[in-house]
Amino acid sequence: VQLQASGGGLVQAGGSLRLSCAASGRTFSRYASGWFRQAPGKEREFVAATSWSAINTGYADSVKGRFTISRDNAKNTVYLQMSSLKPEDTAVYYCAASDSAYYSRSTYYTDSDRYGYWGQGTQVTVSS
Repeated sequence: VQLQASGGGLVQAGGSLRLSCAASGRTFSRYASGWFRQAPGKEREFVAATSWSAINTGYADSVKGRFTISRDNAKNTVYLQMSSLKPEDTAVYYCAASDSAYYSRSTYYTDSDRYGYWGQGTQVTVSS
């Protein structure tokens, strides 16, 4: 599976962006997926994740209520809708996929070590 993230950019605080992660591979629809981010000088951190069926999703406390993860398996794409953006959301955002939950429609992962496939990252900059 190859992942291609897009949709990043420069936005003012309070604004919105939608990130997309397009995947190649016929079995992506059975891969749990997630978004992580890394700000300059900081460790990569979990943002949001979804099971392959989208029946379960999870969010970091810092984005809960502002970000929404979704997926369209027919298009092999996972999205991250980001609203009420804050300057502290500035980071490179990475999408990731895991085949570890292939047989579990409800499992998602918050640990980056569970993901074996990563996109190249897309820069999100929020100005104050």
